Amino acid sequence: MDRFRMIFQYFQSNSESVMNGICGLLALVSVKMYTCFDFSCPCLPQYNMAYGLGIMFVPPVALFLCGLILNRQSLVMLEEWRRPQGRRKKDLAVIRYMCSSIMQRAMVAPVVWIIVTLLDGKCLICAFSGSVDPEKFVGFANASPVQAQQLLAKVPCKDDELMRNNTSRKAVSRYLRCWSQALGWSILLILIIAAFLARWLRPCFNQATLLQARHWSNYIDIEQKIFEETCCEHSRLFAHKCILHFFESMRQEIKLHNFSLPRDGEGAEGEEDLLRGITDQDQVNKLLKMWYYEKPPLDVSQVTQR
Repeated sequence: MDRFRMIFQYFQSNSESVMNGICGLLALVSVKMYTCFDFSCPCLPQYNMAYGLGIMFVPPVALFLCGLILNRQSLVMLEEWRRPQGRRKKDLAVIRYMCSSIMQRAMVAPVVWIIVTLLDGKCLICAFSGSVDPEKFVGFANASPVQAQQLLAKVPCKDDELMRNNTSRKAVSRYLRCWSQALGWSILLILIIAAFLARWLRPCFNQATLLQARHWSNYIDIEQKIFEETCCEHSRLFAHKCILHFFESMRQEIKLHNFSLPRDGEGAEGEEDLLRGITDQDQVNKLLKMWYYEKPPLDVSQVTQR
């Protein structure tokens, strides 16, 4: 369990390479999910669009939420945004930088899913087969409007009895697949151009502000982790002292059973130093409340002078 906990803590760290790896893994998972998914269009006029668009957009929402959950910085950003002003001012530039970084990583897997579905074309064919103008295709031109809608809705189902001998079914499928693939490649091209411009135009802006925002966003994350580790260490020592105090009251009973108790004062000095004088529940609650409402200012000059 300790090994798995260490691995989990490592993957929740603020390392950009780890978070980029997680985003890449989610993108691969989204592709694998789509290839393993058994797409079956209902081929009914009232359900085709809901099913096709649902398959195209509902899984990306779930993948986006997974990206937010796996990114530890999302919780840190929310805590920094919602915390009281206290003795430390809040820098909106740092919060915007953290939010931008979180959103960029969380959007990778959903965008991959949408692009893959568009390049495949099945979802768009299912969703919009009933929206095609039947006059453009010979096989549907002579049918009544109701019959044409029913036939167009069955275009994704090539095994349907009404569609087996219909020569226009493949034409409608090719027509919609071309539009789907064109839309998918267009979105991919726009994203590549946007990434290229963001990469090469970045030096044209104020780099000092970017470095400051990046530095303090990393600091906020590291500070939170160190505070949690310190609280865990204090909790362990506090629990140890409380348990020893409990067994002290049962010293006679323990001696009767030939158990050995630690000597008075053994290791107490080091533990008292680590407890920092916080020795009861009210003091702990007050300390945690002070940390939330009045975080110390980012100035260690007085501590350095001491």
